[in-house]
Amino acid sequence: MEQVYSASAVSRPFWYVEFKKVMSLLNRGMSYEEIRTKALEDNLFDVAKEYRAKEIYGAVTRRAKTLDGQGVALFCNSDMATMKLIAFIAIMQTDRLLAEFMSEVYREKVMMGDFELRDADFNTFFKRKQDQDEGMAGWKDYTLKKLRNSYINYLSEGGLLFRSGNTKTLTPPLLTEELKAYLQQAGFGVCISIFTGVR
Repeated sequence: MEQVYSASAVSRPFWYVEFKKVMSLLNRGMSYEEIRTKALEDNLFDVAKEYRAKEIYGAVTRRAKTLDGQGVALFCNSDMATMKLIAFIAIMQTDRLLAEFMSEVYREKVMMGDFELRDADFNTFFKRKQDQDEGMAGWKDYTLKKLRNSYINYLSEGGLLFRSGNTKTLTPPLLTEELKAYLQQAGFGVCISIFTGVR
């Protein structure tokens, strides 16, 4: 995981369909270089510009590389809810700030039984991080607002949050036994405590 805080999420959507395509090809034995060729020459991601294909390939394969062969196989053989959750977990492994948000905000709220996610939760979290980190201290308010919206989209698409109007309700996922076993074995056990609200 990156050591510095990054706001890259503002320009990188959840990209579930693209992630699924890459995972499927990996599960069939294709190499990352072969997938890159497929992305650029065969327009794997159905985009109009090559630079966009390169951008998606870079971000999505970075996420995929956080999972080993067993994780790839588990993803490809799971139901859609579990697949989306694994895609979210892969994003968490590449984004230190998101991982800390999940640990310090999401888990705490689930643990307390407070399932409404409010703007104030983000504001408090970002302010605390800005006080702790010089690099993040210089981030503008509009960057933080975009980042908040990106995280909400990630959570929503990952099945971890439900939006109704302006209300955002946390929806902790049901973890399959196979996923729990994999997370423990892969060193991602903290994800179990985050989603269940257990320390």
